[in-house]
Amino acid sequence: MSDAKQGRDLVELDRRIVVALQQDGRASWTSIAEFAGAPVSTVTRRGQQLLAEGTVSVGIVPTLGSEGHVESFFIRIDCTPGAQLQVAEALVESRYVRFVTLVTGKFDILAELVIPGDSANYAQVLTGLQAIPGVERWRSDLLTHVYKVSFDWGRQLYDAHADEPSDPISFMPPPNTCEPSHFDDTDRAIVDVLSVDGRASFLSIARKLGVNESSVRRRYERMRAAGCLTTVTMVPSSAIGMSAETLLMLRVEPSRLRTVAHTLAQHVSVRFLAAALEENTLYCEIILPSTESLHDFMTGTIAHLKGVRGWNASMELVFMKRGFIETPWWRSQVGLPPAE
Repeated sequence: MSDAKQGRDLVELDRRIVVALQQDGRASWTSIAEFAGAPVSTVTRRGQQLLAEGTVSVGIVPTLGSEGHVESFFIRIDCTPGAQLQVAEALVESRYVRFVTLVTGKFDILAELVIPGDSANYAQVLTGLQAIPGVERWRSDLLTHVYKVSFDWGRQLYDAHADEPSDPISFMPPPNTCEPSHFDDTDRAIVDVLSVDGRASFLSIARKLGVNESSVRRRYERMRAAGCLTTVTMVPSSAIGMSAETLLMLRVEPSRLRTVAHTLAQHVSVRFLAAALEENTLYCEIILPSTESLHDFMTGTIAHLKGVRGWNASMELVFMKRGFIETPWWRSQVGLPPAE
């Protein structure tokens, strides 16, 4: 793998391209150039290079729950000494795992499982993954409500109003009106291609699947309009100057849970916020430029929220998977060979 996949520092133009792709992974190079303030030819060349070397990865996957009822579980795992990478790699390979990260703190690995169907499926999937060699302790929390999902967290680098309170709904994906019946075999084949290359042209998809280009375009636009698709743009946060990725597990007074969640959701640095069934917990993922800014957020914001009883925190060290898509640089970060 190239050094780029380990998250090399990006120049200013590269960072602007990345932020634009986070806002719209399939945006045209012309619109990205307008945002970046640079010639289209330069932006096209630089953007294609970032994608080719794996510094940026764009994938499109079915929106959570678009193919039927699912439940999400937040998983905290302790491993036997030296088994962290082995366990994480096994989790990455599971189709039920939405994200996996190595962390500091009380646990070694944090992950999210998305399990379709009823409780019988939950037990089968959970116990199966708990049997991964190297798992020493496993703790599962059911996520009962998601308050915020932010797909364009990089905007805080360039938005002059990014630190001002904003409507949390503006960060959420479009309303999901999708149903399992909205997908047929051709739709799924289109999404399979886009999950690997979210910027694949409609023409290239049509040629690969042996269908008409206009049909691919029409099907994609129909799925997107119905909220059936989620675009995931990934980049090592350190490459754009964001070095403090942290997951907080906040313990909150039951009567204040919703109020605390809505207050936190207004902060641009909060990119994921969900309530869990156990212990009135809020899982809050934040991304900030430095340890100092993390300290300021903890002491200036979290510590003053009425109803917060305390918290545990874990620094996210290496992200292996996000949005059901494996990050292309994690193996290089930990010194493993590329996946075959």
